[in-house]
Amino acid sequence: MTITTESDNRLFVGGEWRPARSTARIEVEDPYARTTVGVAADGSFDDVDAAVHAARTAFDRGPWPRMAPDERATYLERLADELERRGESTASLVTGEIGQPVGFSRIVNIALPTRHLRYFADMIRGFAFEEQRANDGGPGISVVRLEPVGVAGLITPWNYPQSILTAKLAPALAVGCTVVIKPAAETPLDALALAAAVEAVGFPPGVVNVVTGGRETGDALVKHPGVDKIAFTGSTAAGRIIARNCGERLIPVTLELGGKSAAIVAEDADIEVALAGLRSGSFMNSGQTCFLLSRVLVPRTRKDEVLEGLVELARSFRLGDPRDPATDMGPLVSERIRGRVRTMVEDARGDGAQILTGGRDLPGESGYFYEPTIIAGAAADSQIAREEIFGPVVTVFEYDGIDEAIALANDSRYGLGGAVFSADTAAALDIARAVQTGTIGVNGYAPDLATPFGGYKESGLGREQGTEVLYNYLNTKAINTSIGQSA
Repeated sequence: MTITTESDNRLFVGGEWRPARSTARIEVEDPYARTTVGVAADGSFDDVDAAVHAARTAFDRGPWPRMAPDERATYLERLADELERRGESTASLVTGEIGQPVGFSRIVNIALPTRHLRYFADMIRGFAFEEQRANDGGPGISVVRLEPVGVAGLITPWNYPQSILTAKLAPALAVGCTVVIKPAAETPLDALALAAAVEAVGFPPGVVNVVTGGRETGDALVKHPGVDKIAFTGSTAAGRIIARNCGERLIPVTLELGGKSAAIVAEDADIEVALAGLRSGSFMNSGQTCFLLSRVLVPRTRKDEVLEGLVELARSFRLGDPRDPATDMGPLVSERIRGRVRTMVEDARGDGAQILTGGRDLPGESGYFYEPTIIAGAAADSQIAREEIFGPVVTVFEYDGIDEAIALANDSRYGLGGAVFSADTAAALDIARAVQTGTIGVNGYAPDLATPFGGYKESGLGREQGTEVLYNYLNTKAINTSIGQSA
């Protein structure tokens, strides 16, 4: 199937394209041109039910969980090859859906997804699904066995639609789960494009299913009795609801939620190194990134040079047509998101904070642009200091002494990312150890596929990436062989 910008009501269920039972539709808007780039089905409970039934049948009676790990790994590698072949089309599709600059889109919607699939293909070939343990104080041995949890519901966001999807999909498939994917309402088209690649590879029917839709579609998936596990990335507010529903059903859930990450610039930091790290760490994807370094903590003695550098940095981005390779920063995904960013900045201004640069919609552009913004002088307990913004806005706070910096960094209900900039690596590591966050970098920040990624506090539950993510999709069974044996 070729995914076009035309209206399409088909869903990928049971290895084939089926008309949605729902008559409701989602219009996908290009946030730069403000035109409709496609229409997808807004899936109903019946659509979700059909997809879960297909995944359930594939898990309970199909070959996928019974294949040797090497066989599943080969499928993952073939899918990576197929996504690579279709990559330019998918990257362009995402640019149309969310206004992501095409150069960046190629990285996060081609390079990263294919890397995820190949990484977990390699990992699963050497993974031990069983081990033998000597029994404690008695005869015989026990077998500790890891088995796929079953049908996994994957609910993914719009900001990195392909790479966040494959970060869940690859490990789930690798261990033998079957999946139902519910992409964000803003990005249904690229999820359908991935389903077309799955079809081209020839996965067994029902192993991968895609149902597009909004919140009600996701709610139906979370509550469906045929789903054994949910993996969600999105807002903390939505994560609370999902956690409550999974708790009611007593099924496992992993949640990768919001962030308000802090970058600590130490007294001895190389400011050029810090600014280079903050360029991507604080403004990546127009600020629409969960682990964004949106709080920058600077020693009072170096405040002026850091602020001057940040203002210059914010003004250096080229905003414009996301299809132009020279564009650094595209629009925000919607007027709703831009309105929220605008309101938060204006409220900070009203509370006495200083807007050093930015703080407005981009003049002369019709897309949902918001200028890169630097704020100083905000109170530590203000909304701009505590709430996730999801836009290109950085707030700078001063500190006296590293203990105060650590206290400021930890004074948050979130704990997802972070960074420490210092010329002394050993000292920076000690600071990083003291910050209450799931991931943190020294002299830069970027999650690494080989290490676990996830948050403390209200930033989520569980970990993705690394070997740790496999256990999200596995159950543990102990088989004791000593029963009935004489001592």
